[in-house]
Amino acid sequence: MLSNSPTRSPSRYGTIINRLLSTRSNSDDMSSSLVAGQRDLFRSLSGHHTDNSNVLDETSSSVGMRTLGTIKGVFAPVSLSMFSALLFLRVGYIVGNAGYLEALLQFVIAYIILVSTVVSICAIATNGAVKGGGVYFMLSRTMGPEFGGSVGVLFYFANVVCSALYVTACIEGVVKNIGPGGTFADILPEGPWWHLLYCSVINIINFLLCVIGAEVFGKLSLVILATVVICCSGVIGSYFLPHETVTVYNVTVSNATANWTELEYGTFTGLTKNSLSGIMDLWGQNLYPQYTMDCAQHDAPPPTFFTVFGVLFSGVTGIMAGANLSGELLSPAKSIPRGTLSACAFTFTTFFLLITLTSLTCNPVLLHQNCMFMVEFTFWKWFVLIGVVLATWSASVSNLIGASRILQAVAEDSVFGPFLYFITKGTLNNNPIVAVMVTFVFVQVCFFIGGLNQIAQLCSVLFLLSYASVNLACLGLDLASAPNFRPSFKYFSWHTSLVGLIGTSVMMFFISPLFAAVAILLCLSLILALNFFSPARHANWGSISQALIFHQVRKYLLLLDPRKDHVKFWRPQILLLVHNPRSACALIDFVNAMKKGGLYVLGHVTKGELLNNDEDPVAKEFPDWLALVDHLKVKAFVEVTMESNIRRGIEQLVRVSGIGAMKPNTILLGFRDENVHVDDLLESSSSFCEPSFQQAFPSISQNYRKIEPKDYVGAILDILKLHKNVGLCRNFQQLNRQEVFSSELKFRVRAGRKRFLDVWLVNFFNRGDTNVTDDTSLFMLQIACIVNMVPKWRKHELRVFICVNAADSDIAGREADLLRLLELLRIKAQTFVLIWDHLSSQIKYKMPDDTMDSGVETADMDQDFVLTDNYLAEANDFIQGKCTQTAVSFIYLPKPPRCPEEHPRYLANLETLTRGLPPSILIHGVSPVISTTL
Repeated sequence: MLSNSPTRSPSRYGTIINRLLSTRSNSDDMSSSLVAGQRDLFRSLSGHHTDNSNVLDETSSSVGMRTLGTIKGVFAPVSLSMFSALLFLRVGYIVGNAGYLEALLQFVIAYIILVSTVVSICAIATNGAVKGGGVYFMLSRTMGPEFGGSVGVLFYFANVVCSALYVTACIEGVVKNIGPGGTFADILPEGPWWHLLYCSVINIINFLLCVIGAEVFGKLSLVILATVVICCSGVIGSYFLPHETVTVYNVTVSNATANWTELEYGTFTGLTKNSLSGIMDLWGQNLYPQYTMDCAQHDAPPPTFFTVFGVLFSGVTGIMAGANLSGELLSPAKSIPRGTLSACAFTFTTFFLLITLTSLTCNPVLLHQNCMFMVEFTFWKWFVLIGVVLATWSASVSNLIGASRILQAVAEDSVFGPFLYFITKGTLNNNPIVAVMVTFVFVQVCFFIGGLNQIAQLCSVLFLLSYASVNLACLGLDLASAPNFRPSFKYFSWHTSLVGLIGTSVMMFFISPLFAAVAILLCLSLILALNFFSPARHANWGSISQALIFHQVRKYLLLLDPRKDHVKFWRPQILLLVHNPRSACALIDFVNAMKKGGLYVLGHVTKGELLNNDEDPVAKEFPDWLALVDHLKVKAFVEVTMESNIRRGIEQLVRVSGIGAMKPNTILLGFRDENVHVDDLLESSSSFCEPSFQQAFPSISQNYRKIEPKDYVGAILDILKLHKNVGLCRNFQQLNRQEVFSSELKFRVRAGRKRFLDVWLVNFFNRGDTNVTDDTSLFMLQIACIVNMVPKWRKHELRVFICVNAADSDIAGREADLLRLLELLRIKAQTFVLIWDHLSSQIKYKMPDDTMDSGVETADMDQDFVLTDNYLAEANDFIQGKCTQTAVSFIYLPKPPRCPEEHPRYLANLETLTRGLPPSILIHGVSPVISTTL
């Protein structure tokens, strides 16, 4: 059951701000007051109220639990993650295969995508309070729990795979240097199982470090980054040494008939050793691509542009390393933009220097044959080994920490219900121990996937999908023009998000179409699953979809010009006035089938005056109506108003419901009678029963004042004056779904099965022949045809009845005219021409004296006849004789008399005419609704 939010006093914000600005003699008291005041202010501005302890508080992380600044929390982790395996292990692989020009192009493309995404991250991060969970938190609070949850899960696994990737790279660097034939020693044995053991040991060390906490890693990351920078500086300085090294490699060459071994020489010549012509010669050898082999796996297929880009991009995906630690950052809004952008600039400059120096000093053989080619010429070879181990190991730890924080955030939001509940129970001092353990297990599983470059492609695709989602979210926020989207980061625009979105989407498929297709399908499947089953789908975090829908609806409503309406595109726009929804569920459900994609509004008038209330009583009822719409699964809007006079309230609703060209053109009312109705919401035999509505809406047994007959008929006249079609709905509680829709054999053969929709083109208040082409008759045919087009009503046959006098000698001609009319209107129906002399003879014209006495104007043809109770009873029997298998009847509604004294009699006549009939709608049309033009 929905409940209304409590109203806040306008002075609430002023009180809180005054508390923040007030001075106190005791500094400790002032500090605690500021913190408390800020918390209350944030809660108030975010729409939460402090009395509800169950409300999700986005600013609940205590300031004391946030310990990381820009350098420790963002710059160092991002820089180390982006260096990772590329800095010492993959520069030679990239330059050797792609050549200098394409390598530079690939780095530029990668950093354009990365920087565009970083700009989007910065925009979201500086638009409000950021909690733990990084990109998941940003997306879920922007795109909604379904989209955020699905992308968050994929981003979680991207971090898991990336952690495994960096551990694998770390072990690769270690084994190549101190394994069999290593540069430093021959200590470690080599083999698949040994490789798995080494990776497992590193993973266990990572796990133990994560258990200790992110703060320790933040402090340690500064030392690691400083060490890596020193190692990298030593390598860069070695490019300028005045010496030359030559390494001999045995290369197997094969053709169609034989295999043989050749010697190839990998050379390095320092810049100060080589002449300018020699430098240009080496640069020329490395200028263009030579996609020959993978330096890590010589027997693997030759790489391609996109294979190399996948390896490159997987190494620079660490831009989220700082955002993932948002829960530990002292000031995420400041630290994330500054730290991430400065890390991107720092790493790009470093990579640019390395690929330039490599292409000027190393020949392609050295780059193709040895991933650790830097060891060959670095003046202190341990620089390379230390740099490889620290860069890759720290990146793996960073991803493990980031992944665990994402998992913890997903579990706390209950996106996947009780399945992740156990994770929230394993937190110690803001450190998600259980989430770390689960992530550790997943990383361990990833070691079985394959070699480094195979893992790299999967990692790249998952990260690109996550980055595309971030760019999509930011693009949507900007295009929706939401007033509250005003990030303090000023370098964002929709152009940067669009570049990032296109770039990530395109490169994802170029890297691996298979992985990309699987990742997208998995993401869509998760979105659908969460949309249907996630408990968090009802969480109101402010989905961007609502802002975008509003933006587009407003735009198209302005384009929907009522002056350009054409009858051939007419559709019913229905306002159903409901007295008490407890007895109207079947009617609400049926009218939903009548709308044919048009507007459907449920209207209700509450009797009372706003003047006598401290707050709007209607606001308290509105959530119950929305819950009813959800329960009945109808596509309807709700309009509830309050007026001391029900008739004026109805006029109010008819005038103001809808917007622009989308305003109701058809008003339906429940019939005013004295029948005792069943409570559809509480009666166990009802198909609409829902006990949660126990406290909602007035009960059926309650003495709920009905509208007076003269006001009820007067309201019908008002509706007609406002040029709206009108319909009076009666007996819809008799609409038995089992009898109407059941396809079982026993219901198909039983005589009582309801299988017809009847249209009575007969004005029973007038003895003359009904004009079957007037607005009311055509409107009845149109409405009945619309209902018959709805899938669940399609199996029902449409029947059209007209009545003629026996004196009419051309009865067959009247039926032929009716058939031609239905054919012209493209309506398939059975036709019945009935003789009603025994009825029409009982309708007598009023005498002039009667007319004057009654005060009725003789010019109104609908009121020139006297209808006896006996006639109306026989007319009722006449209709009932034809509708034993009728599901719903559509009956001609005569125009009400103008004289108020005649209104009770008019209503009594309608009651007698329709008493005991199946569910029926009395209809009066006011304008053309059918067109025969193309």
